[in-house]
Amino acid sequence: MGKFGDSLEKATAATTTRPIPKSAGAQVRYLVKQHKGSTKTVAQVLGISQRTVERYVKDEIRRPRPDLAARLEREVRQRWQPRVRQKAQQRAASTGGITIETRARFGFTAAPGTTDDGRSRLITQHLPPAYAARLFDAQAAGATEQQLQNIAAEGLQEVYFKDGGRRADGLLVEFTDIDYVELDF
Repeated sequence: MGKFGDSLEKATAATTTRPIPKSAGAQVRYLVKQHKGSTKTVAQVLGISQRTVERYVKDEIRRPRPDLAARLEREVRQRWQPRVRQKAQQRAASTGGITIETRARFGFTAAPGTTDDGRSRLITQHLPPAYAARLFDAQAAGATEQQLQNIAAEGLQEVYFKDGGRRADGLLVEFTDIDYVELDF
């Protein structure tokens, strides 16, 4: 995933109500439970042997290598409290909307005689629920980073630059050179 996908996943994970399990054994046991007791499937997901998974389940191994610890935490975080995460996404897509904070280069295609030179801007903007719904639907459908970026650019174009249709009619915004992007809902 890229910056938008990671930020969307991070914002979704921030909606959970309980922290993920701390120890490696507890995390592996959670993954085994999520995969209906299949240590073989968990081993394939984590890229380790089935026997190693079994040893983590029994707490025979307590400290994973740093790369395995990161994979383990990422996999648990993706599956942690799915109903809470889904409710938060539905709320954002129906009533709440999504807030985007980004520092990126914005270029414009506008009427003759206006500036179209791109420049770096720091923008914090709340986008309506329709854009949140489009972002979540696109992510669920396996959209590319560029597609997610285009949806966010369209939302910023309409809400921030065009002010909901009150100004800059015909303005098209290009969203490039992203320094960072953070989403919240």
